[in-house]
Amino acid sequence: MIRYGYTILYIDDPKQTLMFYHELLGLPIKAQHGSYVEFDTGTTTLAFNTKEDVRTLIAYDIPDKTGPQSLEIGFVTDDVKGVYERIIVAGFPSILAPTVKPWGQTVAYVLDPDGHLVELCSPMS
Repeated sequence: MIRYGYTILYIDDPKQTLMFYHELLGLPIKAQHGSYVEFDTGTTTLAFNTKEDVRTLIAYDIPDKTGPQSLEIGFVTDDVKGVYERIIVAGFPSILAPTVKPWGQTVAYVLDPDGHLVELCSPMS
């Protein structure tokens, strides 16, 4: 038996990450140890650690570059527009303003402090 337990994304600025995910998105902090933080998403743990810190833990060449990523983090909310507006007012980039898709779901895309693509979407009916 194996199950998916968590995702860890590597970041540059833990304070900015806390502000984005905890203050703007409202995710509860599950655990925090130095620069490492876990958020309780209700199903799977979403965690972050600085690139600098993880380099001391494992021998893996994590690039310093911050920019477009090849992954997407999706959050389901009944208030896509409200969450999107909080993030934009806080100065984070918009990729797509709230849009109703042909299948009826409202989606929006923003970037987090490290350039991770974040989808905000309404629940599927």
